[in-house]
Amino acid sequence: MFNRRILFVVAAVAALAGCATRSNPVSVADTIAATPQLSMLNSLLTKAGLTDTLKGTGPFTVFAPTNEAFAKVPAKTMGELAKDPAKLKAVLTYHLIPGKVMAVDVKNGNSKTVNGASVALSKAGDFVIIEEAMVQTADISATNGVVHIIDSVPIPPAKH
Repeated sequence: MFNRRILFVVAAVAALAGCATRSNPVSVADTIAATPQLSMLNSLLTKAGLTDTLKGTGPFTVFAPTNEAFAKVPAKTMGELAKDPAKLKAVLTYHLIPGKVMAVDVKNGNSKTVNGASVALSKAGDFVIIEEAMVQTADISATNGVVHIIDSVPIPPAKH
């Protein structure tokens, strides 16, 4: 009888410890910050002053380029973005769509981004594409939206 009680207590403590290690739901900004392959995006969002916005109510759909995606952007373009916070913010908000759009909800056509420009979204089977970027990991839920990890950096068309 005594051994059963010990086993019960050990099992209960283990179950509670499992609960303690589960992460609480977090914002889109915190989700990006906690994802190592999105560290460049996280840094740029901070530089552009968008972190607090992405911790806000939302909901937001973020098409999040990986570090490898940013590495493919020409150095000249990255240099221009680093020098021009307004341009950086315009590029980053081109990756944000108001509302929570899960991969299953993507329709072929244009969607309005937070920066005001339209972006082409398409879906073929389970594949989702934004402009020329392919979604690598879809539907990372956050408390205020969803993050889709993409393999390149869509750049908004120049305003004339």
